[in-house]
Amino acid sequence: MQTSEATSRSAVGPPADPLADEQLLDLVQRQTFRYFWEGAHPVSGLALDRCHRRAEQPFTPVSIGGSGFGIMALVVACERGWIGREQALARLTLMLDCLEKATCYHGMYPHFLRGDTGATVPFSRKDDGADLVETSLLFQGLLCARAYFTATLPEEQRLRDRIGWLWREAEWDWHTQGGRKVLTWHWSPNNGFALDNEIRGWNECLITYVLAASAPRYSVPAEAYHAGWAMSRDFINRRTFEGIELPLGAPWGGPLFIAQFSFCGLDPRGLSDRYADYWQQNVNHTRINYNYCLRNPHRYRGYGPDCWGLSASDTAGGGYAAHAPDNDLGVISPSAALGSFPYAPREAMSALRHFYHDLGDRIWGRYGFVDGFSEQRDWYADTFLAISQGPIVVMIENYRSGLLWKLFMGIPEIQAGLKKLGFQSPHLT
Repeated sequence: MQTSEATSRSAVGPPADPLADEQLLDLVQRQTFRYFWEGAHPVSGLALDRCHRRAEQPFTPVSIGGSGFGIMALVVACERGWIGREQALARLTLMLDCLEKATCYHGMYPHFLRGDTGATVPFSRKDDGADLVETSLLFQGLLCARAYFTATLPEEQRLRDRIGWLWREAEWDWHTQGGRKVLTWHWSPNNGFALDNEIRGWNECLITYVLAASAPRYSVPAEAYHAGWAMSRDFINRRTFEGIELPLGAPWGGPLFIAQFSFCGLDPRGLSDRYADYWQQNVNHTRINYNYCLRNPHRYRGYGPDCWGLSASDTAGGGYAAHAPDNDLGVISPSAALGSFPYAPREAMSALRHFYHDLGDRIWGRYGFVDGFSEQRDWYADTFLAISQGPIVVMIENYRSGLLWKLFMGIPEIQAGLKKLGFQSPHLT
């Protein structure tokens, strides 16, 4: 991968002359993309769950959802000329080599797997099989790649065929447990549906229901969406937080990744159904998160108009936490603001400039911005996470060009699935 002096700079300070907005966006996207290019698993090219700032870990599993975001980032890199089309095809071929041989469960993948053998790495004692939501994030990326590489060249045709085969073989209806009116998150070859975690909204899993309804062979009926996803007690909200009405979801909206993960592919502009306008949902969620950080009721050091964004990330004191206004631990997650460019571009740019120019010596590294930081506790993560870095690249690109939105929303199966569920969108006219 070719790198300029700016993009190869790791943790050193920013240049004396501030970059123009487009230059800074390009720099941040490109540097963050390196997580999925230079930092990928050396055998399979799939995305490692996490990378450390200064050293490689002896064993880090591959993240299936993170790999889906990585594939979308690969499409961005190809479109912007950071890598050649042949390079992108070669990397995708390597990834598919592993995905095709990997242990899967009725066509679904686990949360983690080994990047060399494709063997499952259990997420927990009973979560040792299919993870429907992680698999959804993977297919979101694979289908975007299939939609992007449309040339008649044999290499591109072969890529489309391989992705199509995985897509057709994925048994989404298996996760209805024989016809229940809701999808179930996990299935284990050792424990079956013992976890019995029903996927009900509102959260990051809208993409799962859209894909399950769109599947060419093992789709689920619309009833699963309406009687399952939309029937949670936390689905409809319509209360006011920070002076803004929240159409759907838990109080204050929860972590900001909820407004980002499904919408790396799903274009929320003009997207609506009987329950909500999803552009308004995501904009309002973002504004609530922003206004809360400005109000800063806990008086945490650093919070303000250029330092905001609560989402799931590594956290001060160790571990991982779903940071949100109702779970505010004083940790800012850079992916929260940077993944919000489509919804709050002015506020996101203010945060980006502050992160890069003022905090860059503490939070900027070889793969972009670290996963989280707390000025209150003088803590700055030493880690980058796939599921944080990917949406930064993708959502900034959707803000700049709408590339992934155009690709995903143009897929015939996705259009049919959205219509089946009762969605309206400019892409469906």
